[in-house]
Amino acid sequence: MSQHIVHIIGGGLAGCECALQLAARGCSVQLYEMRPALSSPAHHTDSLAELVCSNSLKSTRYDSAAGTLKRELKVLGSKLLAYAEQARVAAGGALAVDRREFSRLVDKAIAACENIHVIREEVQDFPQGIVILAAGPLCAPTLTQKLLDRIGSKALSFYDAAAPIVDASTLNYDVLFRQSRWDNEGRGDYLNAPLNKEEYERFIDALIHAKRVILKDFERRELFQACQPAEEVARTGLDALRFGAMKPVGLIDPRTGKRPWAAVQLRAEQREGSAYNLVGFQTNLSFGEQQRVFRMIPGLESAEFFRFGVMHRNTFVDSPHVLDKTFKIPGSPIRLAGQITGTEGYVEAIASGLVAALQTYAELNDMQAVSLPETTVLGSLIAYATNPETSNYQPMHGNFGLLPALKGIRPRSKRDRYQAYAERSDADLAQYLAKRPELMLH
Repeated sequence: MSQHIVHIIGGGLAGCECALQLAARGCSVQLYEMRPALSSPAHHTDSLAELVCSNSLKSTRYDSAAGTLKRELKVLGSKLLAYAEQARVAAGGALAVDRREFSRLVDKAIAACENIHVIREEVQDFPQGIVILAAGPLCAPTLTQKLLDRIGSKALSFYDAAAPIVDASTLNYDVLFRQSRWDNEGRGDYLNAPLNKEEYERFIDALIHAKRVILKDFERRELFQACQPAEEVARTGLDALRFGAMKPVGLIDPRTGKRPWAAVQLRAEQREGSAYNLVGFQTNLSFGEQQRVFRMIPGLESAEFFRFGVMHRNTFVDSPHVLDKTFKIPGSPIRLAGQITGTEGYVEAIASGLVAALQTYAELNDMQAVSLPETTVLGSLIAYATNPETSNYQPMHGNFGLLPALKGIRPRSKRDRYQAYAERSDADLAQYLAKRPELMLH
């Protein structure tokens, strides 16, 4: 077992996964977290592994990229994915968690690990020795500048947003109905707020003209696509939300027996169902306008807000052109992990931390670098983020569009193609790990 000391900066998803993986392999870890001494615009607690946006880790379907990535992480022995499963709340085919319970489980695991020492202070410069920077896209300004001095490149930026959370006890259940899409018996995991055509159009008009916090007209390249503010989506066309976050497909309003014109879905934040997240309603509206506009949604007329939606500027580096294939700054002992590298998403952040741990462990023990097959979702994401030929680099979720084409197979449909991608990923990862047993915990 290795006895090296590794400094990990950032107690988010990537940093905690990385710390637990390295500690389990015998490394001594110094885990730095700046909260509560210094917080960020997106954080609400000083807990480790806080989920700052949605509480959903996306689909678990076998033939989805998100589901395939989760299976890859499970095979690789992800610690945080296991805690997410323990903290799971009902969310149909998605893995959503009680964010407080999830953070509690991670906090407990870190505290119980004798190889991890948590240091609660702002890091203003890189420590001497082996460093993994997992500070996330909201890295403190002083350390961000030190990073830029090292890589000799300007940081790239994009805007990200979070959705509001409402008090379940203040909702109108005479209007709201419980149903997942295509669940006509009404035993689903979501609450649904139905809107008719007139209600929808009034809501969209109010949403578009409401006062914003960041007063600018955004270009699409400035917004991370998966977390675009609802009002920015609405500006692209009257029916944009009705075919997006507010699509009524698969829903039946029990009061009318018909599909509504549009619907807002609410997902539970905790297992006890005392708070709900407005799915797909990330926003840049002022707090007062959020109250006014979102209370126009039927069933939310008297809603009280536990947390308002917020928008913030995220920073990421131009990874393909300033980092090597292992996400290391060339010629230095510093490796990057998590969303600061542009691998965007909760599960992707966990995966990035896990891979950073494996790369560091392999390097410390004179092993061959980790090179996951590009036919896996994680391997293809790493290849995209470290390919010098990548131009106009932007944050990216794991997706099947990054995978190489199937060979010798002509699927009849998109679903068949995704199924084939998933099966190939499972097989190729198993084959790779069979050749690299030294990477795995036993």
